[in-house]
Amino acid sequence: MRNALENKIKYLDEQYRIGNALISDKAFDQLERNLLRKEASCDYFIEKNHLCLPGIANLDYKQFLNTLLKNTRLSIEPKIDGCAIAIYYKNGKFNRAISRKGSDVSNKIIQIPHVPDSIPVKRDFQVRGELYIANPASSFSQRITSQYLSNQKVSGEDFCFCCFQILNGRLNQYETLNYLKKCGFSTPQSYFTNFTSQVEIFRNKWLSGELFTNYPTDGIVIKVNSRKLQLLREKSNSEYRDWQYAIKK
Repeated sequence: MRNALENKIKYLDEQYRIGNALISDKAFDQLERNLLRKEASCDYFIEKNHLCLPGIANLDYKQFLNTLLKNTRLSIEPKIDGCAIAIYYKNGKFNRAISRKGSDVSNKIIQIPHVPDSIPVKRDFQVRGELYIANPASSFSQRITSQYLSNQKVSGEDFCFCCFQILNGRLNQYETLNYLKKCGFSTPQSYFTNFTSQVEIFRNKWLSGELFTNYPTDGIVIKVNSRKLQLLREKSNSEYRDWQYAIKK
């Protein structure tokens, strides 16, 4: 019985996050409370509260593009060189933040401008972004940011947080960036194209110093815009599971 309820909740939550809400938020919350009362330590609650920052593939972007349809809508964003951060909001309030290494850096991140302490979202909300310092040299940004997170620098006033992903979201990338702005986050400058052939043009513009000059970058990131296609690739059993790719020098 417990497994059946847990599986039902997982399915409903998954459908909600791809834009296919099958029941109301109120009914879903009641199911969650029922499961919490019966089995608070089940996998669903462990996974729900787990923040994860997987790396972004960066070996062969041309091979990645070859796995996509030619008219796949893509976003082009800066690959900011700083420190990856995941932030968890619970019932609309800042709950905790972790670094790529899994360290709790909540007391550091809450000091950063453009990291709101509350957001207008009822359900649990997990975002990903990059903490950096506004310096054109990417290696400098990464080093100083790491020092700040390891308590070698006290104030967070000089740092920036750029938010670009809702880890448990159901919106397309274009909608995600707009929604994050409404929540009070700073989001990256971005471009969108329906032609995979144009990726090389953006790459060359970045290499020549014409693109994303406001950030300390060590590349650009291309992302599949469709959240439905992102999830399909993530859950695929094939070797082509990536939906975002970093292009470096």
